[in-house]
Parts: sequence; C-alpha cells; structure tokens
Amino acid sequence: MKIVVCVKQVPDTKGGVKFKPDGTLDRAAMLTIMNPDDKAGLEAALRLKDQYGAEVTVVTMGLPKAEEVLREAIAMGADKGILVTDRVLGGADTWATSQTLAGAIRNLDYDLIITGRQAIDGDTAQVGPQISEHLGIPVISYAQKIEVEGDSVIVERQYDDRYHVLKAKMPCLITALSELNQPRYMTPGGIFDAYKADITVWGRADLKDVEDSNLGLKGSPTQIAKASDKVRKGAGEKVALDPTESVAYIMDKLTTKHVI
Repeated sequence: MKIVVCVKQVPDTKGGVKFKPDGTLDRAAMLTIMNPDDKAGLEAALRLKDQYGAEVTVVTMGLPKAEEVLREAIAMGADKGILVTDRVLGGADTWATSQTLAGAIRNLDYDLIITGRQAIDGDTAQVGPQISEHLGIPVISYAQKIEVEGDSVIVERQYDDRYHVLKAKMPCLITALSELNQPRYMTPGGIFDAYKADITVWGRADLKDVEDSNLGLKGSPTQIAKASDKVRKGAGEKVALDPTESVAYIMDKLTTKHVI
C-alpha cells in the first residue's frame, strides 16, 4: 500500500500573526507548527504502515522553511518527504493550492491520500476535497475512524451528533479530524534519521497537467479585501450594583439573549 499525506506548515497563533501589505500571511516572519488536523492524518497513515507495511510519502507546499514539517513527519515514521516550493506559487488560495498539490501528486503512485480536514490559518476545509476532484477520485471527509478492508477503506465520517459509515474503493482521498487519534511523538533516533534524510524539492516545472493560470496569487479567484491580526473589542457595558441587583441584572441579560 502506498499512502500520500498532505501536510501544511501553519502559523503558531500563540506567537502572533503577521500580514504582508497585500493581505496575505507573512509566513516567513511567524513561528510555525504542523497543522493539527494534518498531523492526525499523518498518524493515521503511520498506523496503517504499522499494520500493513505501507509506504508513507508526505507532501507539503510552502516556503523553503516548510522542510521543517517534512523532517518532523519523517522523525515520526514517514518514509519520504516532498517539498513543493516556487515563487510563482506564492499567495495561493484553496483553488490554486489544490491545483498545485494535485499536480505534484500526479507524479506519484498512491492507493490512499490523506489530508487534514482544514488548516487553522484558513479554516476552509476545501483543499482536500478539491484535490480529489482534480484527480478524479472519491473523497470521504471528516474521518473519525479509518479501517482498510482489501482494496477498500471503511471510514466513520463525523456528522452532527452521529456518524456515517462509508466505504470506498482505493484510490481515494480522506480528510482527517484532529480527534481521529493522538499523534505519536518523534523519537530521538527518528529525529537523528530525519535530519540525515534527503528531502525532494519540486518547483513549477515538476507539476503535472496544471495550467499557469491556476497557480499562485494570479490563479486565485479568492481575493482578500481586508486582514488584521486580531478583532478589536469595545470596552463593553460596565455597571456597579450590589450582589442582589447583580444577579437580577445578569439573569435579565441571559434571558434577553435567549441563553436561558
């Protein structure tokens, strides 16, 4: 079994978010982590590797520093890392990003593709399903449990207060929830091996069957009108009441806003 996992290096929001003048994230100026949903997808792939001896290839698109998440993935147990990076790919929205990743994946053999449900910097949940559409393969999203049965996958798909059980023949794509599992830690030996490993680097010329008009900022139909690092809140309403009046005041507000 050959599994491709798509991961993204995202801003560590605890360290603050920075923007460029055009409204896109200034990723080079921020602390970064592996996107949580993607990490759960990677762990799912590694568990399938443990069970079936699968080969796990991890792909990321980003700045050269995104190599860090590939080495983290290899330290966790992935076999290969591929970094897709090129200036012409910068500023991509979900459409252009999915086109880029699909163009890279077309160069690979795969039975299963796993992505995170969504990235914490965009929260769109669009890239995974868009990749499946570009590649012409089935997609099962919001996976909270994954099993393999012969040439098919059986997935519990989260749905409101219940779940669906869906089965699809491979090749197919699955988007993983962070609740899917508890990702393993990197081992000291894994970290040592990861920093000796060769990372494959691809640019625009390595993307297969993708038009220039679908790449980067120019190929992104979504345009950012305004961006800010945090929403400013007003001072709010301040009152000075005794305990009995305070209780009545709070209960009235909760009732008025239909909280209770």
